[in-house]
Amino acid sequence: MTHDGKVITHKRKESMRSRLFTVMTYVLFILFALVCIYPFWYIFICTISSNALVNKGEIFLWPREIHFTNYSLIFNIEAMIPAALMSLYRTVLGTVCTTLVSVYMGYLFTKPMWGRKFWYRFIVITQYFSAGLIPTFLIYHNIGLTRSFWVYILPWLIIPFYIIVSKTYIESIPPSLEESAKVDGAGLLTSFFRIIFPLSMPIVATVAIWIAVAQWNSFYDTLMYNVNLGSNQYNTLQYVLYKYVSKTNTLLSEIRANASVNPDDIQKLMNPTTVQMTVAMIVTIPVLFVYPIFQKHFTKGIMLGAVKG
Repeated sequence: MTHDGKVITHKRKESMRSRLFTVMTYVLFILFALVCIYPFWYIFICTISSNALVNKGEIFLWPREIHFTNYSLIFNIEAMIPAALMSLYRTVLGTVCTTLVSVYMGYLFTKPMWGRKFWYRFIVITQYFSAGLIPTFLIYHNIGLTRSFWVYILPWLIIPFYIIVSKTYIESIPPSLEESAKVDGAGLLTSFFRIIFPLSMPIVATVAIWIAVAQWNSFYDTLMYNVNLGSNQYNTLQYVLYKYVSKTNTLLSEIRANASVNPDDIQKLMNPTTVQMTVAMIVTIPVLFVYPIFQKHFTKGIMLGAVKG
């Protein structure tokens, strides 16, 4: 065999290895994706399948005897709609406020100002040390945050990690852009909202999705600062999930009391397992829709915000 023949054979072997590696990579990632997706799929198909079949453990891949009565019965509960609206309010307002504060403070820490290093380190160090539950509760109580909607917003305004990634991203923006705006008479706020903020959309989207998911999933602050003090008007959907997952029989009794269908039919359709899965699905669905929308900006923002330069 000539030298050219050996080169061609070697290239063919390399090509075969490359294709085999590519195929194995795709197979591995597909299997990993299925492992991640299946728990959500399983919960969903259990919520729309026959109660009897779910009880027997006969639901695995596909729903059987499909119905959507579970969802309508859950939303018949008096406390469910106000709790969902409360979660929506705190998520939207909390996301907007925390994102603006984080990006703006990150911007300020890129500017020369008195004690900049001290204040920056002072904020960062709070990421590693906490006063503890009881001192925090006493502070919130003394300043009037307990039994208040604002306990969902104000303590979340300054989160060191979000400020750090925002500052790192803003430092990658060419200073000449802001300098040209200053030449035209732009002040600090004008430069931020007209120049820096629009150019920081990747990190804005990243911080927004982080805080939105955290706000939507949070129930501990409701449990500690509102519910135990009798402020049930500030119950969130996640707290309702927590309460009813741990006390499913109570929820089932409320469903039967509020539903307008035959009690015998409810018994056939719902049980503690399907109740828990239905409430869990209601809480999870909004997050599943948020991630794909912000995925493009999220990926870009987290990469550019992670490394300076």
